[in-house]
Amino acid sequence: MKPAARVALNELRAHAEDVAGMHLREHFAADPARFDSFHLDLGDLTLDYSKNRISRETISRLVALCTAADLDERREAMFSGQTINSTEGREVLHTALRNRSNRPVIVDGEDVMPAVNGVLEGMGRFAEDVRRGRLTGVKGDRFSHVVNIGIGGSDLGPAMAVAALTPYRGDGPKVLFVSNVDGAHLSDTLAELDPAKTLFLIASKTFTTSETMTNAGSARAWVADTLGEDAVGAHFAALSTNLEAVSAFGIDTARAFGFWDWVGGRYSVWSAIGLPLAISIGFDNFLAFLDGAHRMDEHFRTAPWAENMPVLMAAIGVWNRNVLGLTSHGVMPYDQRLSRFAAHLQQLDMESNGKRVTLAGEPVDYQTGPVVWGEPGTNGQHAFFQLLHQGTDIVPCDFLIAAEPREQLADHHAKLAANCFAQTEALAFGKTEDEVRAELAAAGLEPADIDALAPHKTFPGNRPTNTLIYRCLDPATLGMLIALYEHRVFVQGVIWDINSFDQWGVELGKALASRLLPVVRDGADAEALDSSTIGLVARFRSLSEPG
Repeated sequence: MKPAARVALNELRAHAEDVAGMHLREHFAADPARFDSFHLDLGDLTLDYSKNRISRETISRLVALCTAADLDERREAMFSGQTINSTEGREVLHTALRNRSNRPVIVDGEDVMPAVNGVLEGMGRFAEDVRRGRLTGVKGDRFSHVVNIGIGGSDLGPAMAVAALTPYRGDGPKVLFVSNVDGAHLSDTLAELDPAKTLFLIASKTFTTSETMTNAGSARAWVADTLGEDAVGAHFAALSTNLEAVSAFGIDTARAFGFWDWVGGRYSVWSAIGLPLAISIGFDNFLAFLDGAHRMDEHFRTAPWAENMPVLMAAIGVWNRNVLGLTSHGVMPYDQRLSRFAAHLQQLDMESNGKRVTLAGEPVDYQTGPVVWGEPGTNGQHAFFQLLHQGTDIVPCDFLIAAEPREQLADHHAKLAANCFAQTEALAFGKTEDEVRAELAAAGLEPADIDALAPHKTFPGNRPTNTLIYRCLDPATLGMLIALYEHRVFVQGVIWDINSFDQWGVELGKALASRLLPVVRDGADAEALDSSTIGLVARFRSLSEPG
């Protein structure tokens, strides 16, 4: 952490002795109009951060922390195409993919926007040809299903977005996703599909990702075995830059859509990796998705820190993590179609900021990325909210809800919203033992029964939440939400002085799996392995033998 930022963080810790000791009940009692001072609007998107254990002075000090961390300089470096992914020697330009202003973005002396727009135009033509039946299978059948085969960022982002925007599918094909190398995933997906009406998108920048290419090979065999080898070209497209490997697989390189080294996997839904989304919702809606993200980019680029939605969410997250010592962060969308949103954010946040050394390679002596998790409400209320309300760990949470539902089903949405707001109220204010005792007495319980029950029915409250409200979950709003969290992660990485854009921890497991494959599959010599791994492999092989 930069020396000035460390000073600012230490001052925040000293400040916390005053403000964090106040209960949220006291904060709201002292300022009944607290919402007015602690919320932000950006179009139809509202962030309420009033239910955090902060004061106006806290916000001022968090702004000072951002300034001390040179956030403005790092932000400009990212948007302008400087090499901020230092360990991989790459620029970080997912924002260029949705740069709807078309302002030049210069990399190695060349504006990347013409190339970005060229890929985007090709995606648009392909997506609409599939949707309208102009592009068909080898027998002339319109595609009823599109199966995206990828993993990590080539799966989580587009899979989440396709589910979120299901109402925009219209008469387009149903888009499915296969990621796990476990054969059950592919087998279960293909079980009810007609190969003559199925199109596969193979999403791998290098066309060498082990899990993806294993699934792709099996999908290819499924098509070739049922429709013939010559059918492969008509039923596959590639999201890749390795044209030689794409061609060797049997895919016409005209059906390969590339992207760049400066697009990280978990930031790639805006690139050719977003083709399954464009097919699912139509290209005009995909452009609206990009528009929404660009609007958040412009807000992040121009708004003062104290009025900047991603910056405030990030800074409050640092406050919770590094000052209050809270170790995890919950994401609770009260929006069923955001059922995969937390999973996408897990990769975005934990792969980006799960780092233990600074940009200079020095061990950090402070906490970095929290554990990110969550589920849609109201299901989560009947699963883990007990821990949120009365557990020994305090978990800051984000709640998300639309004002307008897509489905007009009696009072479903009113009940959903009431539950959402009730949870943030209960987490913030709790229920005191005196209140519990009064309720039990009013219900006619005997004093001894009240004494026995009161501790169990007391809620401490004082548990921080943010709430994001938006008019409806349309493509532009989803784009804004994803970009909001991308920038939140970036800001926290800047404050922690870490590289949010590499993922060496992922690479280690891949390398070890490659080394172990011949041992597991073929019984190759295992003497160099540790005794636990040798024992596990031996037991696995014995259990997998017939009879």
